[in-house]
Amino acid sequence: MTDSLSRLTAVPIPEAPGPDWPVLSRIPIAGSDEPLIPLSLAPAPIKVFPVYAKQGLPGAIDECYVREGVYRRLLEVARALPEGMGLIILDGWRPWRVQQYLFDTLQEAIRGHHPELSEGELLTRTREFVSVPSDDPAAPSPHLTGGAVDVTLSDGDGLPLDMGTLFDEAVPASHTAYYEALEKPTERQRRVRANRRLLFTMMRKAGFTNLPSEWWHFDAGDQLWAHYGQHDRAIYGPAELETVESRWKKQL
Repeated sequence: MTDSLSRLTAVPIPEAPGPDWPVLSRIPIAGSDEPLIPLSLAPAPIKVFPVYAKQGLPGAIDECYVREGVYRRLLEVARALPEGMGLIILDGWRPWRVQQYLFDTLQEAIRGHHPELSEGELLTRTREFVSVPSDDPAAPSPHLTGGAVDVTLSDGDGLPLDMGTLFDEAVPASHTAYYEALEKPTERQRRVRANRRLLFTMMRKAGFTNLPSEWWHFDAGDQLWAHYGQHDRAIYGPAELETVESRWKKQL
């Protein structure tokens, strides 16, 4: 491991509490007219793999869009990575239909495994990995704003690095700081810990915040970002893709 890589992976990921959603939803949103940018425009070492479209989820689109400010931050991360590494974008702006599908699917899976849970407990468990679908201008789901992005790292061959769990795996080990608490990690667990530290460190340096329950989820400009970054207000509210029809309506 090079000295620069050793420095980037030396600092442990801090343990952080999950978001207080009622408090978070009251954070004011300044609003922005920044467009949604397709990440397929980005140069290497960014790769785009719109995982939900590849899996055939209803309503998923075969592209990853983010706000322009988020796009530029991701370029900053990718260009600062150690030589031979890249950034894989798995999801960005998410249509409401996809958010609803993910929420309902996970909630039913949890209900099936834990029928003893109350409705409140079930909601809390579901929210650990999928936020409530909302296009409310005052409290939108993070991925509906274009300010949330799901990412991982790749090696020189473009293959994802081992992060300990798969993307969207709804288990405790997906919590970003999970491997920091292991007293006697194996060689593989130390490697996973280093990979997570590298991703976390690089994304934080570019101004992103992380959702503590998901090592892959980062935010810039939305209410989660304002919450964990201790900003007075968020920048991005709900966003929609511009179509020919929507453009004509604005123009005419």
